[in-house]
Amino acid sequence: MSEPHSHKVHLPLGSTVWAGMCGRCPSCHKGKMFNGYLTLAPACDVCGLNYDFADSGDGPAIFVMLFTGFIIVGAALYVEAVYQPPYWVHALVWGTAALVLPLLLLRSFKGVLIALQFRNKAEEGKLVSDR
Repeated sequence: MSEPHSHKVHLPLGSTVWAGMCGRCPSCHKGKMFNGYLTLAPACDVCGLNYDFADSGDGPAIFVMLFTGFIIVGAALYVEAVYQPPYWVHALVWGTAALVLPLLLLRSFKGVLIALQFRNKAEEGKLVSDR
């Protein structure tokens, strides 16, 4: 069984982020990270890296909400200030964007967080006793 700390490959941060965005293995950058849209594969089909270490939790969802909210609110304010369209246009445009944008971003954000976990050898926090 392959552990995240056993792979000694140290690739640049930019290529690690790009591999995560594309849903590629954080170790070899060639194999698939996902089996489905958000379902993590058990292991890389090229280098065999076991993805048991990966736990992105709610991180991708939080980042996607913050990013999407910033884009949509900023764009809506700009459009209102410059063009002043009717409210139904705002509802149609920004409502659609609020549904589509998170769906487009969630997989990439999850891939990046998992790739960064691997690169930085992140693991679950443990309480250390002085005893």
